Amino acid sequence: MVQDLVIAVVAAASVGTLYLAAAAKVVKQYERGVVLRLGRLRDDVRGPGFTMVIPGIERLRKVNMQIVTMPVPAQDGITRDNVTVRVDAVIYFKVVDAASAVIQVEDYRFAVSQMAQTSLRSIIGKSDLDDLLSNREKLNQGLELMIDSPAVGWGVQIDRVEIKDVSLPETMKRSMARQAEADRERRARVINADAELQASKKLAEAAGEMSAQPAALQLRLLQTVVAVAAEKNSTLVLPFPVELLRFLERAQQPGQQQLAPAQQQSAPGQQQLAPRQQQPPPPQGAAAQPQPQRQSQRHAQAPRPALPQRPAQARRPAQAQPRPQQPSAAASAPMSAPPPPAAVPARPSPPKPLAKH
Repeated sequence: MVQDLVIAVVAAASVGTLYLAAAAKVVKQYERGVVLRLGRLRDDVRGPGFTMVIPGIERLRKVNMQIVTMPVPAQDGITRDNVTVRVDAVIYFKVVDAASAVIQVEDYRFAVSQMAQTSLRSIIGKSDLDDLLSNREKLNQGLELMIDSPAVGWGVQIDRVEIKDVSLPETMKRSMARQAEADRERRARVINADAELQASKKLAEAAGEMSAQPAALQLRLLQTVVAVAAEKNSTLVLPFPVELLRFLERAQQPGQQQLAPAQQQSAPGQQQLAPRQQQPPPPQGAAAQPQPQRQSQRHAQAPRPALPQRPAQARRPAQAQPRPQQPSAAASAPMSAPPPPAAVPARPSPPKPLAKH
């Protein structure tokens, strides 16, 4: 009898232990417990700590109330100015209503992720490339409003949305780099021109002061020499005064005036030689041709011996017998054009003897 009683007590204790193990629940500080009794939502949401549920009748679902950091996958899109970009973001949200997060949506995390991706694509299509790169704060606010509107009914609050990175094509990166370089070069040129203007004004003022005191220029020259000599150089550069160059120019002007008449006197002789130098060279074969005119003059001047008398019947009319042509030294002289050949004069007939009576 006692043995049966002990067995019953042990069995009851075991059942009670199993019941307590199944009914006892512990809710953590950052969680809230939503109880469903026979599939119906209980009005009271269990807070953190120890709580009990009826095993088999009630079911407890714990909802995390911490801020969740969820990365949004990179989305490819085309901006309003037709530039292909790839944008990824990160979203921060938390559950403010545990019951709605359990009842209104099947998986609030997946729902928030899909809504963030859709909103990010929409923002890319409505924005320009410059806005994505420089005006991100405004885009973050617009993206937060787009995601937070449907998430309110899910018991989820969007704390913050940040666009993390914007990936551009390589061609667009090179174009933007060239644009930035051109802009910086323009500003550098403007700054350099402004510096030159200011320096020219200061130099003009310094030149005015030095012109009043010529010794100041010499002192400045000595200071420059000292500054150059301070370096360990093997070559020393000394400025050459401009006044000395002007003095040398003034000294050379009288000498040039004296040389001018001498050049004018030598000019006529050069003019006489010019026509002879300007004669074109003779054509090929012209040097070998004799000059008939000069040969005729030579024949006319040379004395001829008297020929013996011949009978009148045997006489023949005198004909000009051309002699073999001999090239002379004058034939080799260059001439503009060979003169026309002159006729050789006929030989004079010898005088007839007077008949004796």
